[in-house]
Amino acid sequence: MTHTGGHTGVLAVDSGGSGLRAVLAVPGDHEGARPGPLASGEPVRTGPRGIDAGHLLEQLLPMARQLMTECGVDTLRAVAVGAAGLATLGDELRAALPSALERELGVRRLALAADAVTAYTGALGPRPGAVLAAGTGMIAVGTDLVSWRRADGWGHLLGDCGGGAWIGRAGLEAAVRAFDGRPGGSSALLARAEEMFGPMPTLPGKLYPRTDRPAVLASFAPEVAACAASDPVASGVLRTAARYMAESAAAVCPDTDEALIACTGGLFKMGDPLLVPLREELAEQLPHARLVPPAGDPLHGAVLIAIDLAGDRLALPRDERMLYVVTE
Repeated sequence: MTHTGGHTGVLAVDSGGSGLRAVLAVPGDHEGARPGPLASGEPVRTGPRGIDAGHLLEQLLPMARQLMTECGVDTLRAVAVGAAGLATLGDELRAALPSALERELGVRRLALAADAVTAYTGALGPRPGAVLAAGTGMIAVGTDLVSWRRADGWGHLLGDCGGGAWIGRAGLEAAVRAFDGRPGGSSALLARAEEMFGPMPTLPGKLYPRTDRPAVLASFAPEVAACAASDPVASGVLRTAARYMAESAAAVCPDTDEALIACTGGLFKMGDPLLVPLREELAEQLPHARLVPPAGDPLHGAVLIAIDLAGDRLALPRDERMLYVVTE
């Protein structure tokens, strides 16, 4: 169905590990979002064909209609969906979403973006540089506005070096080393680990059977940060994490004097114990780039992409896996 007349808006969506968030924005209205965001609290399922398009639509369509009603909008000029896992698990979304959103909401302009791209856009907008996005995991994404580059984001078994799960695991390793009496142990981290998880001999049984192992490991990262001021092992873990993150940023950052770097994601709430060594590492490895605070979060990035797509001025590079764009 195609709407005519009335008020127009754009829809921005952020689909990640904690569920789906959607907001409606009216371009020109302070370039800003109006009521919302609405949130589902239920992560979109991943099936044999990747991210489940049917499950995403089941959550998104009622939210979209509610937002359109609340905002008095009857035409959506563009939709931007940022989705975790899009680069590797997005085939079904790319195949099903364009026709489904046109049929159900009259949408003829759609951008499907990897969550790293919406994080980048929210943080820096359409400017060259690199963004470190770190929570439980860690990925760096960069662009010279011609193509995208990404580094790490390989998950907790193969990478995500410097992310929350990596820091938590390194802290727990220092705790078990102290328990065993091996070098490299930290009695401070041992005490915190036993307070949090119980006696060390029971830790493997509590950790290995869990399907949410990365989140359990990451839950120990703030304990590492809390010990860093007085414990050299904990502070060494954070310095190594900072070095690994800076290496990822250096791998993706364009070699230009205009390049900017921003850090976004929950891990950076740890504050100075991580940020001080990270600033030092970035200055050393990327002397040409300027560190700036992120302007906004991934949902803000999806809003900016949707507004630019509606106005035919999307400057970010299009890419089958990172930023897939369908226009009428």
